[in-house]
Amino acid sequence: MAEHNYVGKIGEDLARKYLEKEGWKILEQNYKTKYAEIDLVALRPAQGKLGRVFGKETLVFVEVRTKVGEQWGTPEDTINRAKLWKVLQNAKSYAGFKKWEGPQRIDAICIVLEPDFSVSRLTHHENIVS
Repeated sequence: MAEHNYVGKIGEDLARKYLEKEGWKILEQNYKTKYAEIDLVALRPAQGKLGRVFGKETLVFVEVRTKVGEQWGTPEDTINRAKLWKVLQNAKSYAGFKKWEGPQRIDAICIVLEPDFSVSRLTHHENIVS
């Protein structure tokens, strides 16, 4: 396995564990569509008093970006307009296929690893496409 694929797999596993610890339910990992691949598809639990009463979970498509160090830019720098377009098309395709009618959004989890692959930073950016 190429190093960048290995780093990406580490990042996706770290993001999955982070979301599960936050109480999210992971529905899919590496879900492929005709456009590309969705790193993680998750259900965010209903938030707030009204959300819990009405049970409005949010379907969240998570783009995971992982880098070892930030000397040549941040993981956030790798999310460009073309990448966002692909993620949006993937999300529409998935939601349509699953007939999802509730709230949905696209998040990014950006992870920076140390050279020994320990976590230097994990940042969760919510609702990156409006």
